[in-house]
Amino acid sequence: MITGKFPNLRLRRSRKSDWSRRLIQENNLTPSDFILPIFLIDGKNKKQAINTMPGVYRYTLDKVNHVIDKAIKNKIPMVALFPCTKKNKKNYLGTEALNEDNLVCKAIQLIKKRYKNEIGIMSDIALDPYTSHGHDGLIKSGYVINDETVKVLVNQSLLQAQMGCDVLAPSDMMDGRIGEIRKSLDKNGYEMTQILSYAVKYASNFYGPFRDAVGSKNLLKSNKKNYQMDFKNKNEALREVALDIKEGADMVMVKPGLPYLDIISLVKKNFKIPVMAYQVSGEYSLLENAIKNKLVDVNIILESLIAFKRAGANAIVSYYADRLTKIIK
Repeated sequence: MITGKFPNLRLRRSRKSDWSRRLIQENNLTPSDFILPIFLIDGKNKKQAINTMPGVYRYTLDKVNHVIDKAIKNKIPMVALFPCTKKNKKNYLGTEALNEDNLVCKAIQLIKKRYKNEIGIMSDIALDPYTSHGHDGLIKSGYVINDETVKVLVNQSLLQAQMGCDVLAPSDMMDGRIGEIRKSLDKNGYEMTQILSYAVKYASNFYGPFRDAVGSKNLLKSNKKNYQMDFKNKNEALREVALDIKEGADMVMVKPGLPYLDIISLVKKNFKIPVMAYQVSGEYSLLENAIKNKLVDVNIILESLIAFKRAGANAIVSYYADRLTKIIK
């Protein structure tokens, strides 16, 4: 409601000076608002560029400490681990997900041994980095089956909790998996391990560069529409979040981010739960290429990140998280 009228009310009065604009700012960014994704690869002494994601790299385990050191120095509270699994370790059932010597498990152990609780570790719960078909679950007759996949995801979650993971992030979009994972964790003494549910994950066209980064892009022969959400739907997002909260989710994720600000806002207004947003690979690469070709000013990065906070996101998974100091300045 507007009280007053022009000319007694002049909203531009408060915009005249820099100090005044800073005084009335409604939203701002700090490092505590970010989660840094890290891509992992096998081998030694490698920092491998990802062609479709300028400025983003895959790291071997012996290089990860440099990334973590920088994240801690910049006061980022949590990192998210994503493996680029070798092709010969992938199969139809994604059994590498349950290997305690896989990239993610080894990375969790290394980080926990060196840094203890200086920084949080979030890991993905889904089978797509490990399957030869690139889908997030088990397939039968061309369809990703739900209940059988959930059983595997429960075992994957328990394994990562045993390795020392702080926040498990099921991104698979199988029905009922949050409840089953929570029960398994509690039963096995991991009642303090958090669950960040990808409760609202759309079947989006913005994921291409990420699939390239984890090595699943060329394996995927069909879409993921029979389990990820239809991007034409809004109310369905509320149903997904409601179910996951009842099943034990501590936080929820909306993915992608910028094209779905309305969904972030809707979820935050309806459920007083921490809401995370994922500024996905397609969003990042579009921004980077536009900046590189001088179509837009570099300050578009800050503008896009503030939009998440304005919509109500508590934190943002962003590939810009390792460049925050420069961006915020």
